[in-house]
Amino acid sequence: MTDPFIAPDNLPRCRWCGGAPEFLPYHDHEWGFPVADDRRLFEKLCLESFQSGLSWRTILNKRDNFRAAFAQFDFHQVAQFGAAEIERLLQDEGIVRHRGKIEAVINNAQRLLELIDREGSFARFVWRYEPAADSLGAPQTQSTSAESVALSKELKKRGWKFVGPTTVYAFLQSMGLINDHTHECVIRDRVSTARQQFVRP
Repeated sequence: MTDPFIAPDNLPRCRWCGGAPEFLPYHDHEWGFPVADDRRLFEKLCLESFQSGLSWRTILNKRDNFRAAFAQFDFHQVAQFGAAEIERLLQDEGIVRHRGKIEAVINNAQRLLELIDREGSFARFVWRYEPAADSLGAPQTQSTSAESVALSKELKKRGWKFVGPTTVYAFLQSMGLINDHTHECVIRDRVSTARQQFVRP
């Protein structure tokens, strides 16, 4: 078992959140807490796709820049982006300038509008893939699940890009469909309570 990170308040946290100062507030207030807001869900899936091949620290430090560059991830606006916006984004040093990933965000915004038209909301669709707690291994011991594979496959079938099973699993972890905080982590119980009180879409 990996020793927990002891935070400045002398309470244990998941080991990974001791890796950089900016990780602790993200870990304590965002990671694993359930989300039902379509914009926030879209933003996180986009950021996870940008992280592919990079560190989360890089993405987290650029998150405000990504929000500014992509209209606060208002998918209605992003879906309208064209060649001029793509070129602007490719010149934006504040984000990850990867043409394929930039074009994927725009494509996925368009696919999201189609999905909402069919399903009612992104949240309603995504939360169908919440894993049963007893179907998962010990916290932070896997990078995919049957649900992340199934959701990835369904999104790809609907034309989404850069949504592989590992990317989708990280999305499920961070958006609270899984409580993957370690058992020693003081935040695990807070997330458990939030998930119990959460009204599934």
